[in-house]
Amino acid sequence: SPNTISFYTRILRAVYHRAVEEDIIENRNPFRHVYTGVDKTIKRALPLPTIKKIKALDLSLSPPLDYARDMFLMSFYLRGMSFIDMAYLKKTDLKNGSVVYRRRKTGQQLTIAWAPEMQAILDKYPDNPTQYLLPIIKTESINERCAYRNIGYNINHNLKKIAGMVRINIPLTMYVARHSWASAAKAKGIPLSVISEGMGHDSEATTQIYLASLDTSVVDKANSLILKSL
Repeated sequence: SPNTISFYTRILRAVYHRAVEEDIIENRNPFRHVYTGVDKTIKRALPLPTIKKIKALDLSLSPPLDYARDMFLMSFYLRGMSFIDMAYLKKTDLKNGSVVYRRRKTGQQLTIAWAPEMQAILDKYPDNPTQYLLPIIKTESINERCAYRNIGYNINHNLKKIAGMVRINIPLTMYVARHSWASAAKAKGIPLSVISEGMGHDSEATTQIYLASLDTSVVDKANSLILKSL
């Protein structure tokens, strides 16, 4: 997608400029006509009532769907934690009632209070024989990165089936949990700065990308009040 291309292009541009600074190459401005901005993305957040529907589904007869739903909810409970960070959470990261970890994307350290809802999901599964906390990477003798990617693919595949059960019209993936947490926090009136810190973003501008636009009915109501005051 354009934003992904722009993301990697900005990294390449930074490397190029570093090379120019160190007199390795001459600056020919190869990026002067290259787009490196950030477009608004299609909103992928689910409202809280839909999250509740997903949580309330009886999936006991389908363990793969049940597992996919649990990992989706765990991501949501953990303030929209990315799937790769969930996969590499270590048992030692959970202590004194909190999870302390570093985002693999940015290296930023985050602390999240361990809630009963998180423990309830963890208790559903046998203790992970590896160093990892969640039942994602369960064998350390294999290529862990390939394992987490394969499991992530299966989870997202099963989330599509769950989406059909609750009649969601957007592609349901693990990433939707992250968008949904941000939008739920916004809907509860939590300041942007707090949401940004909670998600581990480097800037509030990044957080804005995640947040769904105000419900048009809210804007229409505001406009109605303004017109009535004329």
